[in-house]
Amino acid sequence: MSRSTPSLLPLVQSYFRDHLCCVHGVSEHTVRACRDAIRLYFLFLTNHLGRSAARLQLEDIRHETVLAFLQHLERDRGNAPATRNCRLAAIHSFVEHLLRHDISRAEQYRRVLAIPMKRAPLRPPAYFELHEMRTLIAQPPTDTARGLRDLTLLLFLYNTGARMSEALSVKTGDLHLCRPLQVRLHGKGGKDRICPLWPETAQALAALLRRSSGDALNVFRNARGGPLTRDGVAHILTKYLKAATQGTPSLRRRRLTPHMLRHSCAMALLQSGVELTVIRDYLGHASVATSGRYLTSNLDMKRRALESFWKRAGLVDRPCQPWRPSTNILALLNSLQSDPGTACYG
Repeated sequence: MSRSTPSLLPLVQSYFRDHLCCVHGVSEHTVRACRDAIRLYFLFLTNHLGRSAARLQLEDIRHETVLAFLQHLERDRGNAPATRNCRLAAIHSFVEHLLRHDISRAEQYRRVLAIPMKRAPLRPPAYFELHEMRTLIAQPPTDTARGLRDLTLLLFLYNTGARMSEALSVKTGDLHLCRPLQVRLHGKGGKDRICPLWPETAQALAALLRRSSGDALNVFRNARGGPLTRDGVAHILTKYLKAATQGTPSLRRRRLTPHMLRHSCAMALLQSGVELTVIRDYLGHASVATSGRYLTSNLDMKRRALESFWKRAGLVDRPCQPWRPSTNILALLNSLQSDPGTACYG
């Protein structure tokens, strides 16, 4: 096929191999998210158009088919608006790549790119309060290698607010367990950041490393010595949340995920008076607006802010004196009641 008439398959390959990985250097998680969204769209096209995936063409990627796919996500798959928007963002990114290499269909691609995101309610981030985190961290036993690993994992996630991928990719060389206590986290887009460690976290990490073999690279490993997986972390967190609910009723009907521990870390920093710009750098947020979401979530901080405003406005509470009616007023009223002729009507 001539260079003037590109086909779908080479552009799909160049999008994932060159555009996402080489040009933008996105994480594996982002690549998987884009792959899943575009794969779902292509599977929908095969059913919608009645032809095999091998026969799909660039002409099929149209405004109408994308809209039908988005309706399918919400109506048939039960996806929430937020998930629908994530799928659409992946398609937009892919179509922008097509536009750069296929100008002949510019108007077709422009109509796809004009499809707007759907407004979705912004839910406040869920998090655990300090006393709830203390209960969770107290669950793992410390007399076994597996219990020590689980305790260290809980402390590490809460201490650093690390994303799942960041925690699982930590190597022994990333740790600095002599003062200053810190760890190097490898974040999104190849951006590294240094995060301080509590003494308790550093002690747990040191104990965990002493139990590990000398050639171990990954800090958090499974029972077979391989790197701990996302499913493994999910199993660990679910197990200790279930154990913690026996003594803490507020934890019932709650979910415990690494991202909730990240939210809990951010909220604890905010409650301690740490500025949003510091929290942004601590968590590796791209914008301070992302960190600002936590301001809308904490009722205790809102209550303290209201109390501070109340005092600065001079509206401090004063002891209330009970009202006691004057005997002269009562005498006047009694006289009016007893002598109707004295009443005056306008």
